[in-house]
Amino acid sequence: MGLDGRTLGRHQGIFHYTIGQRRGLGLGGGDALYVVRLELAANRVVVGPKTALEVGRVQVRNVNWLSTAVHDAGADGIGAIVKVRSTQPGTAARVFTAGAGAAEVVLETGEEGVSPGQACVFYDEDRVLVGGGATTTETMLDRAAA
Repeated sequence: MGLDGRTLGRHQGIFHYTIGQRRGLGLGGGDALYVVRLELAANRVVVGPKTALEVGRVQVRNVNWLSTAVHDAGADGIGAIVKVRSTQPGTAARVFTAGAGAAEVVLETGEEGVSPGQACVFYDEDRVLVGGGATTTETMLDRAAA
């Protein structure tokens, strides 16, 4: 299904697809399409242009803080470099506590292809702020004001 709700084809099982996937969609011709969302309850794979992969906010669970800096910062959160892929450079962000063992990350420039279950690491320069199994749970398309 496209972002506009049109059916573009049929899939062979939603479990075969991941956010950001481009190859193997069986939708040849036209502009390049990427998996931008998996709707498990509706059994839909939603595709769109690469720009539709960009998210500005990420919810993270299983956060094990190795620093008290985020708690000391209060409602303003803290500035950090966030990595959701070990092979990519980090992205500047503001990090806020969101309950016990949870955080909300507001990315300055957005990140493409973030999907639930990915590891998320927060850095203050070269110091790791979070340890353990911090993983993304939800992404939001709105971006922080520049």
